[in-house]
Amino acid sequence: MNATEESALRTTLVNMLTCENAHADIETVLSGIPLSKAGILLNELPYTIWQLMEHIRITQWDIVEFCKDLNHRSPHWPDKYWPDHRAPNGREEYDHSLQLILRDRERMAEFVHDPKNDLLKPFPHGTGQNLLHEVILIVDHNSHHLGEIIVLKRLLGIWK
Repeated sequence: MNATEESALRTTLVNMLTCENAHADIETVLSGIPLSKAGILLNELPYTIWQLMEHIRITQWDIVEFCKDLNHRSPHWPDKYWPDHRAPNGREEYDHSLQLILRDRERMAEFVHDPKNDLLKPFPHGTGQNLLHEVILIVDHNSHHLGEIIVLKRLLGIWK
């Protein structure tokens, strides 16, 4: 792949990570959620909006740290990838979680956009993963769970 093609690939990956494209973006999905609705467990569903949001935050943080830190240790799967409470302990906790999601998304976007970071070279501390795999993993994982949050928002009557 030549430099122009690589630059275009990096731009495409960053756009998939940060822009709306075919799916609603994080800002759209996680905005307008009354605190009183964030912790409601509906019907037979196993999670609340808050639990999904925190799961996105924890998982994305773990992937970003894995990419950037040779010594990173992932949380224990699966229990440490989910919050221990169904609802945020207030607006401050909710807003802080959203800020961390956006911060880590931006950290990954900057990392992917930097041509010094090889997209295809396996990380020395992994089991064959590379940066291309990890950014696609974040896009895929976030998209999946944001879709679940949209369904919950619809069932709660708070989706546009």
